[in-house]
Amino acid sequence: MKIMPTRLRKVRKHRGSRTHGWGQIGQHRKTGAKGGRGMAGGHKHKWTKLLNTDYFGKNGFAPLVRREEKTANLLTVSMLAEKSGNNLINLVEAGYTKLLGDGKITTPLTIVVEKWSKKAEEKVKQAGGNLVKPAELVQR
Repeated sequence: MKIMPTRLRKVRKHRGSRTHGWGQIGQHRKTGAKGGRGMAGGHKHKWTKLLNTDYFGKNGFAPLVRREEKTANLLTVSMLAEKSGNNLINLVEAGYTKLLGDGKITTPLTIVVEKWSKKAEEKVKQAGGNLVKPAELVQR
């Protein structure tokens, strides 16, 4: 029966070399190789290693703050007025926040809305109506 050939352990390569590939005596010993013993240099050259690894660099994103206003045109208002048959149109209850001046309005309407454009205000007043904010409606 033959004996299997075995590889020599790598440590045998350094047998008798005294420094095991680390240069002159003491070059891989004590404090010089690691920048000091233990926590030495924590406030100087080693401070980055003491922090979390995630401390540096950017990650993620900050989403933009978007305020979306749901707008209604005068055309929408006149259609709502025809359906309801009422002269008071509450756009706040319908979920709208701003009235824009696109379209025509012929009947005098009282429109409850938080914001409106100048063009919308002109057209509503020409038709004999008026615009009211929700807070003013409560006071009446």
